[in-house]
Amino acid sequence: MPRVLVVADEIVPSLWSEQVRDYRVDLVLGAGDLPFDYLEFLTTALDCPGVLVPGNHDPDLSGFTVHGGLSLRDGFPMPWPGPAGWLNADGRVVDIGGLRIAGLGGSIRYNDGPNQWTERQQARRARRLVRAAHRRYRKDGQPVDILLTHSPPRNVGDRTDRPHRGFECLHKTVDILRPDVLLHGHIHPYGERLAEHHLGDTRVVNVVAHRLFEIRSGQPAREVHRAK
Repeated sequence: MPRVLVVADEIVPSLWSEQVRDYRVDLVLGAGDLPFDYLEFLTTALDCPGVLVPGNHDPDLSGFTVHGGLSLRDGFPMPWPGPAGWLNADGRVVDIGGLRIAGLGGSIRYNDGPNQWTERQQARRARRLVRAAHRRYRKDGQPVDILLTHSPPRNVGDRTDRPHRGFECLHKTVDILRPDVLLHGHIHPYGERLAEHHLGDTRVVNVVAHRLFEIRSGQPAREVHRAK
């Protein structure tokens, strides 16, 4: 069964070292707010692909496409500012390693930084994502396995302060897509043991700073507590 390493928000020193080569991992997911050279190290050392959504402390990655190995923004060649070799799933549906991943990055808007959205803006982005997922489903019958976000749903593991409020629109997104698991960052535990949540049959898991799962499409994700 494929093993998926999920990272977000906090660097794990043992992962940014030769020790990471002891891990058996098939895919790395990034839920935002990590140095890009850290992400590049992970996929290089583990020799596996990476898929990310940006966090509110990441640079703006919107508008980039890749055609024939050439990075474009608004149709013009421009260097990709994200981590080399990684796929940006923000607002997109990505098929990789037999898994279907839908992504929504960013946080609630609280200042003028990048990757911040009002509730209305994120709801509009979420509706586009749902339509994209439905088009894929009509074509091949495969549902979304993972909803990868930076922020959690509102009142599901978020905080009361403005920068760390979750998105209300994620409730409807989960209700429509029915992924096996929603993986998010943004909410630092600060030593607290965080409870796992559910929205219907979907598990909602805070992945700060890292979690390791065995995930196969159509089957419940299983957390792995020993990496080797």
